[in-house]
Amino acid sequence: MSKNVLIVTGDAVEALEVFYPYYRCLEENIPCTIASPTKKKLQTVVHDFLELETFTEKQAYLIESHTSVDDINPADYDSLIIPGGRAPEYIRMNPKVQEIAAHFLKENKPLGVICHGQLVLTTVREFIQGREMTAYSACQPEVEAAGATYIHEPLHVDNNIVSGHAWPDLPGFMKEFFKLLKVKKTASL
Repeated sequence: MSKNVLIVTGDAVEALEVFYPYYRCLEENIPCTIASPTKKKLQTVVHDFLELETFTEKQAYLIESHTSVDDINPADYDSLIIPGGRAPEYIRMNPKVQEIAAHFLKENKPLGVICHGQLVLTTVREFIQGREMTAYSACQPEVEAAGATYIHEPLHVDNNIVSGHAWPDLPGFMKEFFKLLKVKKTASL
């Protein structure tokens, strides 16, 4: 049985956090749909630490959103990935994005969330209260205010939720996400 992965994001998504999961799914022959508030080419961004005490942001590649979140029936998908960047700050206010996130939490389907992506889950707090997750450290207050326990680790799995701190954690993040999807490793070195 083929698995269907949904990635929900928007403009200013962290480039690595959308490209890496998308291409890893394609490598595993897993159908993957990118949905955003409107179907369009999304402007990704690159976050990095240079000489500042916080991250910098620069424009990166464009990536095609395949569809609008309004056209998504979450029941058609086996799992959800919510990448970080600044996109979660504004997509979390979209009622359909909230509905999609709530569906995966209610149905206990695999959900991968990384960096600032956890901000989306804070809008459906009734489904994350008492759960454990990590996130980019600046998101700790929001995670805790939503009733979840913030874990001070780069990667954490709590039942159906795989959470990651930031883009350097993507290899472990996707490994754990595929475990939840029960995808067998197909490539050999």
